[in-house]
Amino acid sequence: MRRWSITLLLALPLLLAACERAPPQPTALEQVLARGELVVVTRNSATTWYRGRDGLETGFEYELARHFADTLGVGLRMEAASDVTDVLRQVVEGEVDFAAAGLTVTRERSRRVRFTPSYLQVSTQLVRRVGTPQPESLADLGSTPIAVIANSSHAELLRELRQGYPDLNWDEYRDRESEELLSLVWEGEVEYTVADSHELALYQRYYPELRVAFDLASDDHLAWAFPRSEDDSLYQRAVAFIHEMAASGALDHLYERHFGHIGEFDYAGTRTFMRGVEQRLPRFREYFIQAGERYGFDWRLLAAVGYQESFWNPEAVSFTGVRGLMMLTQVTADELGVDRLDPRQSIMGGARYLRQLYDRLPEEITGDDRLWMALASYNVGYGHVIDARRITEQRDGNPWLWRDVRESLPLLRQRRWYSQTTHGYARGHEPVIYVDNIRSYFDLLSWLEDREPRELAPLEPPVELHGPPWPMEEESTVRPMPPTL
Repeated sequence: MRRWSITLLLALPLLLAACERAPPQPTALEQVLARGELVVVTRNSATTWYRGRDGLETGFEYELARHFADTLGVGLRMEAASDVTDVLRQVVEGEVDFAAAGLTVTRERSRRVRFTPSYLQVSTQLVRRVGTPQPESLADLGSTPIAVIANSSHAELLRELRQGYPDLNWDEYRDRESEELLSLVWEGEVEYTVADSHELALYQRYYPELRVAFDLASDDHLAWAFPRSEDDSLYQRAVAFIHEMAASGALDHLYERHFGHIGEFDYAGTRTFMRGVEQRLPRFREYFIQAGERYGFDWRLLAAVGYQESFWNPEAVSFTGVRGLMMLTQVTADELGVDRLDPRQSIMGGARYLRQLYDRLPEEITGDDRLWMALASYNVGYGHVIDARRITEQRDGNPWLWRDVRESLPLLRQRRWYSQTTHGYARGHEPVIYVDNIRSYFDLLSWLEDREPRELAPLEPPVELHGPPWPMEEESTVRPMPPTL
């Protein structure tokens, strides 16, 4: 009996400790769900996250992270880090849930963080300015320093390459972003820098004298970075999300939204556009602003249309018979009640016509997809765009997405396809180029205005209109709505 008592006394502290033991800690995923918010660290740049028109957040990384937050049913808070080093530090120390910052997967980084599957493959390129000697390899650089972001994947790559090129030299810049280093090269303050291919393609339109010397690596992968932890609950949800976005085509759609209009760089065209902004646009700027306010468009979009149509020449004439700054047909001008050779009336008429096309599209087409299809209709005709949508359906594409419709438009040149349509043959490749150019011109005008890319906003219904689209002084205006996906 005494022996049982002693055993019970010895076991009592263990029993009490077990009763007082704290409940298991919630997983990373459970914490996010309980908090109702996903906290993500990023970089402030045009390819990751920035505030566009009216202070609204946008950017490729932001929208991808926002979609992930939506699948979890929580909000999203983006935190901008001071540099890449700070991005990784915040992930490692658990200050954020993960990083969505355009991070390249590297061996060195993989020892500190855990990467998701890649959502974007890029090339790493050595960049120079026109007039700088064209090197054929790193050996041609000698000891000329290359400007790179401190502790970036580019700096890591150069450290690896130095094993084969012992004279390789570079300067690491803290508190700088890719655009700033590209600007230094463009201004001639440094001779070379390193950039990811998608970043250079974007910024080359703003700094047209920049050139690719050669690729340093051609198969780099961008991915989200998570803390290395035994708790992989949130990480596994992110992995599944990336796979689902890729399989559904949503990832391609997001890429097209942000980078799809960036085609092969046209140096001469960019310089000509810049001269037009300085010499021609000021004369018509106020007209574009008035038309934008009346019909709910960003005035820079209308200006981009005007440049694509006529190079802002109010006396322009095409071989098809369209005339004026916005290149209206005589029939359209008559229907709108405008004199197409009068610059102000042409701009007002063009904006009104674009608005009519925008409103005419099926309501299921939303956001930027609706705007791009309206622009394509302005160029090739509404009926041909509808035909291209039907072809898209026949090809098992999505007729509500511009990304899929733009692939079908060039097929209107082929008898096999246009013979099945209502409106027949069309030069279907032209509206694709047309829309891409306008998107690029819009970006350039936005950048020239405030050195920051901006996002186009969806439109509100226009003011009910009667009679000719002028004067405007006594009529109410239409303001664009905040952008939504």
